[in-house]
Amino acid sequence: MSHPPAQGPADLVLTGGPVHTVDPARSRATSVAVRGGRIVAVGHDEVRELTGPRTEVVDLAGKLLLPGFQDAHVHPMGAGLELGLCHLADTVDAGEYLRRIGVYAKEHPDVEWITGGGWSLEAFPGGSPTAAALDAVVPDRPVFLPNRDHHGAWVNSRALERAGIDARTPDPVDGRIERDAAGNPTGMLQEGAVHLVGKLVPDPTPEEQLAGLLRAQAVLHSRGVTAWQDAIVGTYANLTDPAPAYLTALDRGLLTARVVGALWWDRERGAEQIGELLARREELSRDRFRAGTVKIMQDGIAENHTAAMLSPYLTGCGCTSDNSGISFVEPGELRKYVTELDAHGFQVHFHALGDRAVREALDAVESARTVNGRRDTRHHLAHLQVVHPDDLPRFRALGASANLQMLWAAHEPQMDELTLPFLGAERGAWQYPFGDLLRAGATLAAGSDWPVSSPDPLQAIHVAVNRVSPEAPGGAPAFFPEQRIDLGTAVAAYTAGSAYVNQLDATTGSITVGKAADLVVLDRDPFAGPPEEIAATRVLETFVDGRRVHTGT
Repeated sequence: MSHPPAQGPADLVLTGGPVHTVDPARSRATSVAVRGGRIVAVGHDEVRELTGPRTEVVDLAGKLLLPGFQDAHVHPMGAGLELGLCHLADTVDAGEYLRRIGVYAKEHPDVEWITGGGWSLEAFPGGSPTAAALDAVVPDRPVFLPNRDHHGAWVNSRALERAGIDARTPDPVDGRIERDAAGNPTGMLQEGAVHLVGKLVPDPTPEEQLAGLLRAQAVLHSRGVTAWQDAIVGTYANLTDPAPAYLTALDRGLLTARVVGALWWDRERGAEQIGELLARREELSRDRFRAGTVKIMQDGIAENHTAAMLSPYLTGCGCTSDNSGISFVEPGELRKYVTELDAHGFQVHFHALGDRAVREALDAVESARTVNGRRDTRHHLAHLQVVHPDDLPRFRALGASANLQMLWAAHEPQMDELTLPFLGAERGAWQYPFGDLLRAGATLAAGSDWPVSSPDPLQAIHVAVNRVSPEAPGGAPAFFPEQRIDLGTAVAAYTAGSAYVNQLDATTGSITVGKAADLVVLDRDPFAGPPEEIAATRVLETFVDGRRVHTGT
């Protein structure tokens, strides 16, 4: 706590607490004063002495004040663009998908390609929809619809024809074309195969990209998010490079969040691209946007069996298959690349979902530490769906942070139908080991991976604490309940932990004197209620540098 400084009245005072400061002691206060965008006092009644005739006073009236949430893994521009296209992300009904696609096509007769996406694998048998179903509603134009995790895409026959994909087309080395018994493409593309069609889809215009980014920024602010790490800054598959939109938003004074850009590592190339990444870091890093991170996608996802596993997936009958997933970057080369990136001061943001990918990423961090010594590069591994127990203590030992997508750690049809049967009991129990990572001393950060899943930190925190989806009926079984973490830890991961990963912890992540006034007001104190009601919490107001960027209704 602090005593009010004597430099005159504050610009803003928030009082009537509680204030959850997320400082090292997790201490509580009831009043916060802000001047010039910075927190100048944290305490109780004495802070009100900074109230002057022009001070804005916010009466918290028992509502909780937190540091602004920070999303350590998100794709805002893509999410914002999808919201303006054929949007499928808020249902899991195959018939409803087809209805919406047909309506969208009818309402947009002049659009060359029908695109958008966000559909769920669980809506289709085996997670694999067909071109024939799309042909029935859009027979005259190509359709390209990435699923919600963007590791696969649903296309119609016109799109396959445009790309020249038929029974003779080989699978790319980093992907798969789903086929029928005769070898003909069925309309589902996995991983690298998505690009065979995605590269043909016209890019959105610069103004459309900017509009998508600003639409997403408004959504994130409405969820209390004040900073984020954009997990792909570059061109990948059907994703457009968001960097120009960020620069335009900066130039026009429209970027109100703090953003770290993770520069995309082209897995079809090698170390020769590092010089280009250095130039991009220099070009893009200014004001509220920095690009000191490199994103390496080491594997795919478990649902389509492209997540890299130490032992093979099981088949539908419970037998051992001949597939252990894909390591997109050869492990020996990965160690070299990460060591060189670390030497240049880059942070590396790994997509590592399977236990083999996790081990390969940790091995690469270990190589960098061995060659370069300890550097403050703060490498982090995102997703961490399956982690071998032997690798849990390595996070602390190597200083590698665990970037958790908390919302995924629950039973849902996709988990129960497409994942658990193919992992087996022992390996299935290694999924999303939040509690074990915490007990092993790992630094925990958190991100949504939106548009893959909801951008709402409170929904994700609910799952981390309960290991049950907010949508699950009462009495639903918890997903490996021994991996629950407490509410304070989950909140710290989504604030101070992500601020650490984003290298913004010197100025954000907690409510302490001297830090930026990046704040969020909730409609209740979830610490005072039962954990089963955390997801009912809503954001009322969001501030960045003491300026209001969202007001709820």
